[in-house]
Amino acid sequence: MAIAAAIVSFALSTPIVKWSGEPGVVIAFWRMWFALGLWWVVMVATRRPFPDARTWKLVAPAGLLFGLNISTLFTAVTRTSIAHLEFISSLTPLVAVPASALLFKERPDFAPMKFGVISLVGVALVLFFGPSSGTSSLSGDLLVLLVVGIWTCYLMFTKRARARGVDTVTFMACMVPAGLLTTVPMAVVLEGDQIFSLQPRGWMVAALLAVLTGMVAHGCIAFAQQHLPIQTITVMQTAQPALAVLFAFFLLSEQVRWPQVIGMALVTIGITLFTLASQRNRSPRP
Repeated sequence: MAIAAAIVSFALSTPIVKWSGEPGVVIAFWRMWFALGLWWVVMVATRRPFPDARTWKLVAPAGLLFGLNISTLFTAVTRTSIAHLEFISSLTPLVAVPASALLFKERPDFAPMKFGVISLVGVALVLFFGPSSGTSSLSGDLLVLLVVGIWTCYLMFTKRARARGVDTVTFMACMVPAGLLTTVPMAVVLEGDQIFSLQPRGWMVAALLAVLTGMVAHGCIAFAQQHLPIQTITVMQTAQPALAVLFAFFLLSEQVRWPQVIGMALVTIGITLFTLASQRNRSPRP
């Protein structure tokens, strides 16, 4: 149930950003400020000690990347379709394998990568068979590719911080203010005074996202990690892109053609097989 709640929260986030009708970077700006307040309330309520210099140093790279990621992601939401955004983003696991090898000198297991071909074919169907009157654009799709790279780096630095003993609440409480160091300049440069001109719907979406993705989704995943195998969690998360497309259909009336549906199925199958193979190969031998 915790993972299901996290998947729904993440899947709903991109459609409601687009539904707000506001510039994505402005929504990201206020979502980060709201999340900052929420996580520090949790820090105080749980009586955790103020993070020391070592903790800030460990978390800062991930925070800077997260702020850059969310600003770029929410900007991409307004420039392409949810189907394009979600299914390009779903290729992150395929990028993370070589990235881990480069950043952390891990021995990569390239055997599961063959399943990535299935996902790449699926993404091609999603991209090239969209409705002619759709909301996708090349610039938006390129932004999503940039998001994939940034998010992969964020995951790598998050892994380093967590491996060195930073707990979830402390990590989030440090990560969000660090993220503002990149989110704030992007919002100011791209939108200027418009960051203070949100309509009521925009304020509602920013606050809702702070709770949905900033608190509920991360909290549920952290909780589930104590009760479920990581294989179960990662396989369940492959349902997120399709669910986001479903929400986009109801909230935004974004249309999907049958070749795209086939492509979405191929992406989901490919990523699921890749995840299962990766986890199986990492399991200790008897």
